[in-house]
Amino acid sequence: MTALIFDCDGVLGDTERDGHLPAFNATFEHFGLPVRWSVEDYGQLLKIGGGKERLATLLDDPEVVKAAGSPSTDEERAQVVAAWHQYKTKTFTDLIADGVVPPRPGVRRIITEALREGWTVAVASTSAEPSVRAVLTGAVGAEVAARVPVFAGDVVPRKKPDPAVYELAVHQLALVRDHTLVIEDSSNGLLAASGAGLSTVVTVSGYTRDEDFSGAALVVSSLGDPGGEQLEVLADPWNIGPVGALTLTELAELAGRNGGRT
Repeated sequence: MTALIFDCDGVLGDTERDGHLPAFNATFEHFGLPVRWSVEDYGQLLKIGGGKERLATLLDDPEVVKAAGSPSTDEERAQVVAAWHQYKTKTFTDLIADGVVPPRPGVRRIITEALREGWTVAVASTSAEPSVRAVLTGAVGAEVAARVPVFAGDVVPRKKPDPAVYELAVHQLALVRDHTLVIEDSSNGLLAASGAGLSTVVTVSGYTRDEDFSGAALVVSSLGDPGGEQLEVLADPWNIGPVGALTLTELAELAGRNGGRT
């Protein structure tokens, strides 16, 4: 039986620029922090896996530390970051509920068709679980989302590019690696999936198009939708030759390629 594991941000929706970035900046304003991240700043911060981990970098700035009440111990600093992250997560999920970030092309179609055909479908992300569930629900609806297990946030101690979250999903869902395909959008995500021995299709997002995707089984602009947005093939080392939109048959063929090394 084939399994599909989707990343969340940049895969289910192009959430980074239009969802997470405004939520972070709203958090900084709420807590009176002397920082605002630009689109370019956030693009660089995406190299760090996890929202709390990105927020923690602010504590290297003495002005931010002062505005945060001068936390001095590791415990105090962790509490400050946790409070920021809790507010940011609520802000982000409110944005998603308001429909600010639409699902990416093909996501609803592929997930719905895969479940109908008896495939296992899951989501594995470094983002907080409430954020991931909000994006998933917005992308496919509450009824379908309820059938999709989510592995997110602090469920593992190490974030992507470490393969831990994919290893956990494979173990808990009893997946066969040679019949499991990951859908990612970033080089960090590709490294994580490849490290877990899983074949990966990359659907590039606004922030990741120019990253190195060597080892991906397929790189496309999106999953595509018949009669809607057509996909662009950026790299096709296995000559799958998708036209317009990826199909379940093509995805099943790609599963088990292990990043093109089998």
